[in-house]
Formats: sequence, C-alpha cells, structure tokens
Amino acid sequence: MFEMEVATKVTLGAFLLGGLLGALALKTNFCTMGALSDIVFMEDWRRFRAWMLAVAIAILGTQGMHMAGLLDIGKAGFLTPSLGWAGAILGGLLFGYGMTMAGGCGNKTLVRLGAGNLKSLVVFLVLGFFGYMTMRGLIAVPRIWLEKTNLDFKAMGIGSQGIPALLGSMGLDATTARLAAIVLVAGSLLVFCLKSKAFLTSPVHLFSGLAIGLVIAGGWAISGIVGFDEFEPVPLTSYTFVGPTSDTMQYLMTFTGAKMNFGVAAVLGVVVGSFLAAILTGEFHIEAFSDASDMKRHLLGAAMMGIGGVLAMGCTFGQGLTGMSTLALSSVIALISICIGGVWGLRSMEEGSVMAGLKAVFVRG
Repeated sequence: MFEMEVATKVTLGAFLLGGLLGALALKTNFCTMGALSDIVFMEDWRRFRAWMLAVAIAILGTQGMHMAGLLDIGKAGFLTPSLGWAGAILGGLLFGYGMTMAGGCGNKTLVRLGAGNLKSLVVFLVLGFFGYMTMRGLIAVPRIWLEKTNLDFKAMGIGSQGIPALLGSMGLDATTARLAAIVLVAGSLLVFCLKSKAFLTSPVHLFSGLAIGLVIAGGWAISGIVGFDEFEPVPLTSYTFVGPTSDTMQYLMTFTGAKMNFGVAAVLGVVVGSFLAAILTGEFHIEAFSDASDMKRHLLGAAMMGIGGVLAMGCTFGQGLTGMSTLALSSVIALISICIGGVWGLRSMEEGSVMAGLKAVFVRG
C-alpha cells in the first residue's frame, strides 16, 4: 500500500486547511484592516473582537497541545531567546500603515486575489518582491544592522522570549508559569470579547473568531504532529503570509528544482479556497485599479507590507495570530505596533496627510 512521505502529508494538510481559511475569510469578511477601519470610522468593535477571539482560541488550542505533550511549541521560531523589539515596532508600524494603503493585510490580499481582484495580484507580486529583498537582498543589510539592537535573553539566563519563560524566571515552576501566561493573555482577551452584547449577538463574528483560531492551532498540529519525524523533522510552523508569499514567488519561478513547503502550500491553499468559495457563491468578479493614484497607493502599501512584515517577523496572521499563540513577547509588541500603524494609516487617509494622521492617532485614538 502506498505510504505518503511526511513532508507530503504536511504540505497537503497545509494546502487543505489553507483552502478552508481562504473560504472562511471570504465568507465571514475576516479582515484586520477592516476591523480597525470599523473602529476608526464607525466605532464598531465586533470585527476586532472576532480577531481577538481568534487569538484567544489559537492560544488555548496551541498551548493545550503543548501541555498534552503532542508537540513542543518551544521549537517554534517565534520563541528564540533573541528579542527583536526594534524590528517588531518598526516593522509592525510599516506593515500596519501599508495594509491600509494596499487594501488589506497579506491574508486579505490572497483572499481578494482568489476572488478576482487584479489589484491584489499586483500587491501580491510587490509584497513578495520587497519581502524577499528584505530577507536576502538589498534591504537585508539594514535589517541585519537593526538586529544588533536585539535583547539577548539567554545572556540573562532566560531560555526564550516566551511569556511563560519570563514568568518562570521570577520563580514560578514551568507548568504554573505557562498556566499563568495562558490565563493572563487568553483569559483577558476572552473577557474583552465576551463582555460585549453586540459581539455575542453577532453569529458571523463569533463563528469567524472561533473557526480561524482553530485553523491556527490546526496549522501547528499539521507541522508538529503530522510532520513529526525523528529522522527528517518538518519545521514547526503555522499560518503566516509575508515570507511565504516571497517563497511562493520563488517556488513558481524555480518549480522544477524546488520543493513545496508548509508556507507555499498555505499561500496557494488560501487563494484556491477563496476562489472556489467566490465561484460557488457568485462573488467572483474581476476588479482593477480605478486610476493611477489608486495604483500608486497600492504599490507603496505593498512595499511597506513586504518590508515591515519581514522586519517584524510576521504579519497580522504571522505575529498577530500564529506568533501570539506561542505567547512570544515579540508577537505582543508586533501586534500592538501593527494596530497603531493601521490606525495611523486610516487617520492619514481621513486627514489627508501622514503627519496630520499621526496627530489624530494621539488626539482622537
């Protein structure tokens, strides 16, 4: 009987779950920029609460698997002892601002692309190009300089930048420290979400938060449980979309000599999933730029997302959901920075200039 290789199982699982993510995001309108826009322009917090519910569910699912011994989340790249605080802040601000110009974050770009949006095709290509240039090209030079500001927790006797490790350094045993971190972060987010009657009475927002949080935990299960192999281990990861977008472009250009990984399969899965959902529900339609200024705005926003996403080591999904599920301190910093950058971008659109937008962030929030 045919036995599928572990790496093949992982990429297939990442593709299928990514397809589900793409369909979910399209049909529930799960969107980080949209969530911030709802707050800024309509004072409607429901989509933001859906995002925070997804974070809480992702934390509970991921940490639950770790505590049950199903996977070792400590092997995740987010939990290195080197805290890139400067990259998280600068990259988060750039990404957050950029997504307001480009019409959505990395995941939303893929979802819109699958639904026929040609503007998102341009954003995809530019984001991937600048992301790759920041990882390995011209912009990698200043990125490496910025990394010299990283805090070395290992030199302080702390094994990782995870919040449980930080609590453990204060004298708590490992299990107590992890439970305390889960209660502190996930518990606070659940209280924030569930105290709102408007959110509790909105089935689509409740469902989207719950379902997408489970998808993030499912990604860890695919790479950490399905992908477990003592001889050829698969990197432990879940859904993130800036680096993988660059990797997908490289994969498509070097197909005959390249191997698909989790990230590439996830990117392709989201596009295919949103495409199928759009076709089946009659939502697929071709959309292009309205004018030259619209194109320039999307080009600049895509470049900012590509650079910012790599500097912050993740996007709204990569740091804001997947990274947060590991309880990494850099993810908290990046998430806050992305939100501030997003509000700054939205206020700038409203006020008509970058500096007026920044002033409005502090004056009006």
